[in-house]
Amino acid sequence: MKRTLLALTLLAAIPFAASAAEGVSYNHVQGGYAATNGDGSADAKGYGIDASVAVHPKFHLFGAYSNQEIDDTNIDFDQWRLGVGFNHELSKKADLVARVAYEKTNFGSGLDFDGYSAEVGVRGALASHFEGYAMAGYEDYEQFDGDFYGRLGANVKFNENWGLNGDVKFADGNTQWFVGPRFTW
Repeated sequence: MKRTLLALTLLAAIPFAASAAEGVSYNHVQGGYAATNGDGSADAKGYGIDASVAVHPKFHLFGAYSNQEIDDTNIDFDQWRLGVGFNHELSKKADLVARVAYEKTNFGSGLDFDGYSAEVGVRGALASHFEGYAMAGYEDYEQFDGDFYGRLGANVKFNENWGLNGDVKFADGNTQWFVGPRFTW
């Protein structure tokens, strides 16, 4: 009886035993330069940090923070993002990724905005030292109408742990980008 129960448990766990595509890790921390280029409006520059941790072969938690100052002003703003992601192996080198997140933007003096985002896309190891992703998403803040966006990113790997990551988000009216070193484990 115990053997049968153990065998059934192992069989039931097989769909959940798959891990991320080969060469793709959901465990990383990165920091670097962040900027927002407004379409006809003010630009901003600053820094950002970002991290992701796999909590299951198919699920990861992620978070990001950036602080940017609007050009030619003393106004800065903080952006926070916390969420959970699901990754499903499509092939040996590519994953389907779906993520949802809580978003917060804070300009200070009571000007803070809460919202959420959801995105889906593909992430994969394009070569032994190069990983890329393409995502389509939707974000909505309680004080603003929702907006669709696209994100493209790449990570050039110097070795097993270190690389240089770049990310560009195209939304209606602005482009946000990030570039900086990434540590993967």
